[in-house]
Formats: sequence, structure tokens, C-alpha cells
Amino acid sequence: MNTQPPTRTKRGAARRAQILESAEKVIGEKGFSAASIADITRTAGTAQGTFYIYFASKEEIFRELVLEMGRVTRAIMSEAVAGAPDRIASEEAGLRAFLTFVAERPTLYRIVEEARFVDPEAYQAYFSDFGKAYAVGLQAAQDSGELTPGDAEVRAWMLMGISKTLGDRFVLWDSEPDIDHVVEEAMKLITKGIKP
Repeated sequence: MNTQPPTRTKRGAARRAQILESAEKVIGEKGFSAASIADITRTAGTAQGTFYIYFASKEEIFRELVLEMGRVTRAIMSEAVAGAPDRIASEEAGLRAFLTFVAERPTLYRIVEEARFVDPEAYQAYFSDFGKAYAVGLQAAQDSGELTPGDAEVRAWMLMGISKTLGDRFVLWDSEPDIDHVVEEAMKLITKGIKP
């Protein structure tokens, strides 16, 4: 008899991932309030009772999806900027990777946006954690002379705001986003400002 918790087995981990994937789809499309556990388990092709083996509530799986967005975003961004020759190239690669991610997984992106109202603590933690790491990288680039001096935290949040807003307008709202054009325009502003 197997006494390990379900997520410690390959099968348990696969089932949990399947439920999470279904929750991302259902909550991302319907919204938190309209989505039900029955919808999630139906989409996952599993019994409703199975949900409770892995998650205590809809709120818990929602929070897990916000954490998943944080993990995935950080991994994608790290991979995208790994080979960049300098900080400006890192900014461009990171922005392109983020917008591409939004295009590929819009439901997960929408879940993080909805967290502002459903789970404000998770929403704030998501952006605060990202902002802290971003500011550290910007400060290091300033210290090495790659960027002009300035408040790294303010700059981190400004650049995050640019990415987030561009993701809304030019990825979620457009049926065929032109990510290259958006990145090119954003980089003009980031590197040259708007002063003539």
C-alpha cells in the first residue's frame, strides 16, 4: 500500500498539474466568481472529490496560479536575458519574452490581474517580489556604468508598468499582436526618452 501523499508520486504530481492547468483555463476565461470547482474538474476530466485531495478551496488553487505566474515569468525572463551582452539588450529581450508569454498564456495573465481584487495579498507579493529582483539588476547595471544613475526601485516599477500596460493593450486586446513593433517603440522610449 502506498502511503505517500499524492503529489509525491509521479501520478499525483501529474494529476495536480492537470487540475492546475484546467483551473487556469476555466478561471482565466470565466473569471474567479463565475468559475466553479465543478467546471475545473469537468475540464480536467476528473472527479470533483479529486480536487480536494490537492487543493482545499477555489481560493487556494487561485493563489497557486498567481504563484505559478511568478515562477514561470521569472524563469522565462531569466532565460531570455541570459545571453544579453548588456543591460539595454537585457531590457529588450525581457520585454519581448514577457509579451510573447502573455500572447501564449493569456488566461494566466488575466488571473494575475484578477488577483488585485480576489487575493490582493498575492497580487502585491507577485509584483513586489518581481520589483525587488528587478531593482537589484538595475542597480548593478548603474554601478557598472551601463545605465545612468537614478532610483533603481522607481525605475524597476516604471519598466514593469510599461511591460504590463503594453501586454494589456497590444497583446490581450489585439487578435494579431505585432510584438516586434511594440518592443521597438518601447525601446526607443526607454533608451532615448521623449524629449526632442
